[in-house]
Amino acid sequence: MVDVPTRSLNDGRTIPALGFGTYPLDDATAEEAVVGTAGLGYRLFDTAVNYRNETGVGRGIARAGVPRDDLVVTTKLPGRDHGYEQTLTSFEQARKRLGLDYVDLYLIHWPLPRVDQYVESWRAMVKLRDDGLVRSIGVSNFTPAHIRRLADETGVLPAVNQIELHPLFPQQELRDFHAANGIATESWSPLGRGSDLLDDPGIGAIATTHQVTPAQVILRWHVQLDTIPIPKSGDPARQRANLDVFGFELGPAEMDAVGAREHRRLGGDPDHHEEF
Repeated sequence: MVDVPTRSLNDGRTIPALGFGTYPLDDATAEEAVVGTAGLGYRLFDTAVNYRNETGVGRGIARAGVPRDDLVVTTKLPGRDHGYEQTLTSFEQARKRLGLDYVDLYLIHWPLPRVDQYVESWRAMVKLRDDGLVRSIGVSNFTPAHIRRLADETGVLPAVNQIELHPLFPQQELRDFHAANGIATESWSPLGRGSDLLDDPGIGAIATTHQVTPAQVILRWHVQLDTIPIPKSGDPARQRANLDVFGFELGPAEMDAVGAREHRRLGGDPDHHEEF
């Protein structure tokens, strides 16, 4: 079993340096995946209302045989539930589906600036944190402008911003903003889902040098950038390999080589993307 190091958050809590993503697993598959990956050493599990697998993730957590306090369970507020009271109601529904007394990390999934209710949702999340129902609160797909507004209007910065981040879209400017404000960066789609990144010959050559897989090289790149990748795989061998990235190190030239490619988004632009 891999012993995963942890990262400190700006609220005094900690989070594993690598986690397990559950999108787009259904309830039954997510349940078995959580049980299996917990046995490998995963302690950070990422779901969302819109993934429609919170029930399965919760069942997996219950069966995992790991002390609850050793786990970090994340879920996310969907766009249709933005607003103060709506957020409180949505959270309670999510918590019941998960079957948990508390959620470790609760995120606003997308800012939806046209709807313009993310600040009210954030106020509700601060209340949930203060009431002990959530340990840490954060956001997903937020830009510096969105985060500055949260801080200006509520005085509370997110502990985490979960963003699209991979070698095709390394988000240097946003990572610098996070670092300056003590916000942890989580990486969704860390392996560039839907691209040919894993077949890149340069990454393949680095993998050969270290006797690891291309996916392990990319995940190690994330770890050395101080980001927290949350790869998803339904394959037990890949699940094991994805976690086993703490026994080797990329040199500076290798780090540069992994990130030295044409940069492009594979997902939505937070200033315009709407997901309800």
